[in-house]
Amino acid sequence: MISLFGVYECSADAKGRVMLPGAFQKQLTEVLKKGFVIKRSIFSKSLELYPMGTWHEMVKDVNKLNRFVKKNVEFIRMFNYGVKALELDDSSRILIPKDLVQFAGIKKDVVLAAATDRIELWDRRAYEKFVKENSADFDKLAEDVMGGVNSNTSNDTK
Repeated sequence: MISLFGVYECSADAKGRVMLPGAFQKQLTEVLKKGFVIKRSIFSKSLELYPMGTWHEMVKDVNKLNRFVKKNVEFIRMFNYGVKALELDDSSRILIPKDLVQFAGIKKDVVLAAATDRIELWDRRAYEKFVKENSADFDKLAEDVMGGVNSNTSNDTK
C-alpha cells in the first residue's frame, strides 16, 4: 500500500505539462512505469492522480455496485467522467488534459499535495484558499473523524 506525503509547488507550461516532483518520484519508484490515472475530485475543484495499482484497487469497490440501481449507475458514470490514463514523459512530466485543467481552474502555479494513496493537483490560489478556509476548524474535524479510532480513548470528553 502506498503512503505518500508532501506538498510541492510546481508550474504548468502552456500545454498543461507539470513535472512530478523528485520527492514523489522517489516515493513512487516501484510504480512509475505502470502509469497513473487522473480524474476530477468529487468534493473540490481539484484533480486526483492515482498510481495505476491504487486505481485498480479502488475500482474494485465501484465494480461491486448493483448496475440495476439507477443511483449506482449515475454514480459510476459521474465517477468516471473525465478519467484519463497518464504516463510520465522522458522529462518526468505529466500532461494534464485540457478539460481537466479547465475543471480545476489550473493556471500556471500548481500545488501537488499528497493525500495518502493519491496526489491532489490544485491551482495554487484555490489550494491556499481551501487551506485558509478549513484550517480554523481542523481540530474539530480531526476529533470527529479520528477521535474514536483508538479503543483506549473516548471521544466523549465533554
